[in-house]
Amino acid sequence: MTSAPPAAVEPVRPLLRITPSIGRFRPASHVVERNALVYWRSWIYILSGFFEPLFYLLSIGVGLSHLVGPISTGGRVVAYTSFVAPGLLASSAMNGAMIDATFQVFMKLKMAKTYDAMLATPLGVRDIAVGELTWCVLRGALYTAAFVCIMGGLGYVVTPWAVLCWPAAIMTSFAFASVAMAGTTYMRTWQDFDMVSLAFIPLFLFSGTFYPITVYPGWLQVIVRCTPLYQSVTVLRACDLGDFSWILLAHAAYLGAMVVVGIAVVRRRLGILLLP
Repeated sequence: MTSAPPAAVEPVRPLLRITPSIGRFRPASHVVERNALVYWRSWIYILSGFFEPLFYLLSIGVGLSHLVGPISTGGRVVAYTSFVAPGLLASSAMNGAMIDATFQVFMKLKMAKTYDAMLATPLGVRDIAVGELTWCVLRGALYTAAFVCIMGGLGYVVTPWAVLCWPAAIMTSFAFASVAMAGTTYMRTWQDFDMVSLAFIPLFLFSGTFYPITVYPGWLQVIVRCTPLYQSVTVLRACDLGDFSWILLAHAAYLGAMVVVGIAVVRRRLGILLLP
């Protein structure tokens, strides 16, 4: 009596098709780990970032809010502190991400030659770009999380929808980190950082952070509506007020375009500067 031939064993197929995709980004985690270890030795600089939103919000709540009455926005009247808080959150997300994406990246690229040392390892240009941007976003997320908590603690949150302010702020950090790092690759000396301040200060003051842009003349309103920080201020304020509309998708798409363009330029420029 002959036994039946064994059935062909079908090879086990992986259930998660995304595993190779995840593996491609795994080397970039070493860049993030390296930055975390460096900052662990200088933790006071990270801690100091938590006091910035506290001082901003306290100065508005204790002083300026007593001179400025309620503000009409999003179809409702809110206290001035509740109007300014989301704008300051957007500014904090921008600032927190740009510090590492500009000064620190320039130091590693031009002075310390850190990236040249990284390329002597199995890491590639893509890993460096992804790792540095990830670290910038993580630092921005850390600062903005503290900001949102302080907003809630001081009573500057208008609706429960304010929980969406944090992911929107992370998107802001990602957008500005990508563009800032792309711009840094074109800098040649420390004097070029004057251009960073030249861009940062007008954005901070004229993006609707402290008052509605309707107080501006018509031509200036058009310019402000085209600036990147205004997109974030609008989205974060809408999240805090629970005032959602389809136009917010356009603001989010603007920030998404900044990410795509910034990453593309960073990868190209780092390849030119670092590879022979």
